[in-house]
Order: sequence, then structure tokens, then C-alpha cells
Amino acid sequence: MVTEIVTTDAGDARVTWHPAKKPRLVLAVSHGAGGGIEARDLQALAAVLPGHGVSVALVEQPWRVAGKKVAPAPKTLDVGWRGLWPALSAPGLPVVSGGRSAGARVACRTATELGAHAVLALGFPLHPPGRPEKSRAGELLGSGVPTLVVQGGNDPFGRPEEFPDGEFELVEVPFGDHGFAVPKRADIGQDEALGIITDGVVRWITSLG
Repeated sequence: MVTEIVTTDAGDARVTWHPAKKPRLVLAVSHGAGGGIEARDLQALAAVLPGHGVSVALVEQPWRVAGKKVAPAPKTLDVGWRGLWPALSAPGLPVVSGGRSAGARVACRTATELGAHAVLALGFPLHPPGRPEKSRAGELLGSGVPTLVVQGGNDPFGRPEEFPDGEFELVEVPFGDHGFAVPKRADIGQDEALGIITDGVVRWITSLG
């Protein structure tokens, strides 16, 4: 595990690398607006994917590095992500752009301009809770590259059945909320839920040309 500070026009960001021994891809994933790279799904991917030839870069946006509690506007998040891209692509490998929640939106919005190989959207916030009319489907459908959505079955920001038809794949985590936590009464445990995430991402990412 190697950590580096990357200076962007939005401030200093931090990348924590989990390198594969013989990488063929880089998966760069950022956090959401309410948490950091300690999120259970990001940590699970960082633990599993290097064993499948994928180096994982866990990205902390400048606002998190600066210790702020609230994420800035989407435009500022995009600025930070653009500024990180040279460091993420420095290994000379195709980069899968990803993130959870707000980070997933950033990845979708910037994928084409940055030349991302694909997009991984974890807990894509299709709409604010209780406001399905405020759809962000356009961002997802406009990514322009192969896209995988991993969504909790009970995500208040958009359940799997709410997603429109489009050029993306979707893996459902049964009973999962926006952070992929499953209730104790669920038919699956937390470890099984995380296994659904990592298995789905491994299958998809190994299928990319």
C-alpha cells in the first residue's frame, strides 16, 4: 500500500494505492459526499481486486483531505477528479473510473473527456430520497463508456427497479442500503453482501477488452 498527495486546482487530494503484482488495469474509486475511503465496499474492492490483476487507487477528494465536513459543488468535485487523472494514468494502464454515490456521478460526468476505459458506479444516487422526479439518470446514461452499477436493493437514492433501460450493467445487492449495509433480519449476512459486490465487479472488470 502506497499513499501519495496529488495537487489539483481544487486543493491537495490523496491517493492510496493497492497495487497488483502484474496489473493490467487500474481501478480508481472515490468516496461519496458523506464518508471517505473507509467505506465497506471500497475497502472490499481494494482487498480483492489486486489478486485479479487490477491495481486499486482509493481516492480522497481535496475537501476530505482538508478535513471539511461537507462536500463542495459537483463542478468542484469534477475539477479535483480531472486534476488527479495524470497520477491515476501514470502507470500507463487503462483506467476504470469509479466511485460511490457522489463519486459515481463524478466518474460518469468526466469519463469521456478523460478517456476512462469504463465506469464503476457504486450506489449511484439516481435521485434524492423521496424525490424520484429529480432524476440524475442523464449522468449515468451519458458516461459514454462501458458502465457497471452496483446498487443496494433498498437504496433510498434509487432501488434497482427504478433504473431506466440503458447501456449499462447492474448488480443488485439484496437488502442493501445506500452504503450496502444489510439488516440483521436479512436473508444474507454482511460478508455475503460484500461478496456479491466483489464477485460482480471481478466478473465485469475481467470481461472488459
